[in-house]
Amino acid sequence: MSNNATNQIGLEKKDMSEVISKLNDLLSSYHMFYINVRGYHWNVKGEHFFTLHPQFEELYTSLQLQIDEIAERILTLGGTPLHAYSDFAQHTSISEDKNVKDGNACVKGVVTGLKALIEEQRDVSLVAEKAEDQGTADLVDEYVQQQEKLIWMYNAFLG
Repeated sequence: MSNNATNQIGLEKKDMSEVISKLNDLLSSYHMFYINVRGYHWNVKGEHFFTLHPQFEELYTSLQLQIDEIAERILTLGGTPLHAYSDFAQHTSISEDKNVKDGNACVKGVVTGLKALIEEQRDVSLVAEKAEDQGTADLVDEYVQQQEKLIWMYNAFLG
């Protein structure tokens, strides 16, 4: 392998283009989900306000960290992370969830968003493993484990 054929961590550049593209799509979905969760945090009303308001803050804070890790992984692989809302809107698998105030509706939105992220991350993991990019696969696999547990907890809240 010549130096021009590999990126800074020794992976084939040609094999990384699909991984980088999938990661940029995932980054976009994370941003849209983050925006939705911020909206739930700000706008939730009702009897579960004191439970859900801090829970949503904890969730969006962890999403911020994951967004940063995904963008840094894209850079590590030799790509450029998307960073404009217009790009995120084009590449996301998650829809905007506007003006949601009811606690149960907010929680249902969280579960829907988490399921979309998990599905997308499983796809990223498969593409990364095929390209022998274990670092990316491990990163998103860890997110999937955390998010599967969150789905269980939010579904328990919903009854």
